[in-house]
Amino acid sequence: MREDGVMQVKKFSEIDITDSFFDTLKSSYAEFSDWFARKANEVAYTVYDGTGHLQGFLYIKGENGPIRDVTPPINASRVLKVGTFKINAHRTKLGERFVKKIFDYAIEWKVNHIYVTVFEEHIGLISLLQNYGFKRYGVKNTTNGAELVFLKDFNTLTGNIVFDYPIINASSNKWVLSVKPEYHTNLFPDSILRTEDSKIISDISHTNSIHKVYIGRALDMPQIRVGDTLIIYRPGENGPKLFHSVVTSLCVVEDIRPRSNFESERDFLDYAAMYSVFDEQDLLYWLHRPGPEMHAIKMTYNVALPKRPNLKALVEQAGLDREAYWGLHQIGDEQFANILKLGNVYEGVVIH
Repeated sequence: MREDGVMQVKKFSEIDITDSFFDTLKSSYAEFSDWFARKANEVAYTVYDGTGHLQGFLYIKGENGPIRDVTPPINASRVLKVGTFKINAHRTKLGERFVKKIFDYAIEWKVNHIYVTVFEEHIGLISLLQNYGFKRYGVKNTTNGAELVFLKDFNTLTGNIVFDYPIINASSNKWVLSVKPEYHTNLFPDSILRTEDSKIISDISHTNSIHKVYIGRALDMPQIRVGDTLIIYRPGENGPKLFHSVVTSLCVVEDIRPRSNFESERDFLDYAAMYSVFDEQDLLYWLHRPGPEMHAIKMTYNVALPKRPNLKALVEQAGLDREAYWGLHQIGDEQFANILKLGNVYEGVVIH
């Protein structure tokens, strides 16, 4: 059985409601089968295992507020509702991938509030949502009983990087970090190179995850701190560097550790392997390679830029120094603001 399958967008009419995956939803919601039939032409995100059985299902929709069928009401002009969300996680990153898809929609649709209703006994789902900043907000009374309401508010920061995800603190230090083309797309699948506008919500790569681990040896790497913002730079492979090298993504540093902080090879592999593009053999190569001390940076993958400014725009319009070391260098607040503007980044994802 392949637990970690590819996420697929399917119409409700293409999904088998008799799959045992839906049994708990049918028992919790008397109207579930009728509701499912009415949604025949709408779409949901799904993940199947190697035997063709569902392991994950996500249906989300935008709603105009205020939302008055919950107590207290959600007083926002537009919100994102997680209509149905269920996973069979089996110790994989499946839940994380679905949560990232929810946040991708919020950014794409430019909403600052997301809410989900869930029965109290669904402890695993509640824990997953709370880990990424959903707070218990209120209750929704239905014919099936009282559901808890959890709300994610993009307008506040707590200082907990995972809890605040995908919001970026504009007061943090900012670094341009280069990721070689041969690693870039696997590490940041939403940020594949293209010159036209990106449609984040259409990317359903199985490599997509919230957390990433980057292995580097740049001399300034020890200056990076938890909470710093990383602007991911993909150097060009072919053609003039000015036009083919681009900024693609915004990330936030969760943790940074030098080689000396790892007690053993296994300690390092346990830290890096799950979220790195390297296999264990490559990771051990980087761990033991002579030269400047290796650092492992764990980061959250917050935003794929809808537009990817090239080096020419970064220098001429954003004010970055073309002579800087583009492997890793720090930039100022004004330069960062210019990158956000050039990248058409939704302003609600950055709190000043």
